[in-house]
Amino acid sequence: MFINIPLTGKSVTIMIDPWKIDETMLIFGGPYSNYAATVAMQKRAVELAIPAERVICTGDIIAYCGEPCETLDLIRDWGIHVVMGNCEESLAHGEADCGCGFEPDSECSVLAVTWYEYSNRRVTAAQRRWMSELPRSLDFVMSSIALTVVHASLNSINEFVFASSEPEARLTQIRNADVDVVIGGHSGIPFGQQLAERYWLNAGVIGMPANDGGTHGWYLLLEPGESGINASWHQLDYDYSSSRESTIAAGMGAYGNALADGLWPSIDILPAAEAQQTGKPLNLEPLHIEATCHPRRVNSVR
Repeated sequence: MFINIPLTGKSVTIMIDPWKIDETMLIFGGPYSNYAATVAMQKRAVELAIPAERVICTGDIIAYCGEPCETLDLIRDWGIHVVMGNCEESLAHGEADCGCGFEPDSECSVLAVTWYEYSNRRVTAAQRRWMSELPRSLDFVMSSIALTVVHASLNSINEFVFASSEPEARLTQIRNADVDVVIGGHSGIPFGQQLAERYWLNAGVIGMPANDGGTHGWYLLLEPGESGINASWHQLDYDYSSSRESTIAAGMGAYGNALADGLWPSIDILPAAEAQQTGKPLNLEPLHIEATCHPRRVNSVR
């Protein structure tokens, strides 16, 4: 069980009892104002018989596409768990930019100006208030494994973490948090890795392709088992045409085209290893997360 306590521009989540899950969880990130993709994700959850209380979004509900308010209202009305992303943080407080962590003179930064201004003009006071009250992390236990879900990393709401990112730094974060698994989003490319005795997963995003040349998004399923958790990544196929049209009509043509060709309009943020994979289909093998016996905190304040 969680209690959200708003504090001067932040929301702190206190977990007063361990949230123990013994059924399949669905986790996804980055709806990115892509209403059609979000509708498809909700439909897929229904098909999988996964109720809202076992669905988590890693944040960035509003971003690159053309239907920000409609997408946020769908997520809010769905009643799923949502972790605050940098876009929610910035829009909630009317900041000057999205806080995505782009280099100031990069192409990503320039492109972000248009969509952020477009969305910032449209979100309502009630939507800003709802975003401001989102937790920055969610903790739960599955198969005796402690997991925490964040937007980007444990250190920062906008740190770009990729499969090629420095493993020791991530392992230190996980150990300092005293959990077995960290699940993040933000960077937009799904992956799963074992780091010594711990694990780092990225659930993927649904609102924009993973720069893999496809028109689909990605989501993550966690299934409990006797010896641990089975993590698997799945494509979310949907009719992208309406989102492409609304995004182009809103003035974000580069992102609208990305919905159709599966390629990001800029790869400024990508490390060399991920940049070299541009346009290549992702091959994401399931990952078995072994239960461990090291001591951990189950009551925490984040």
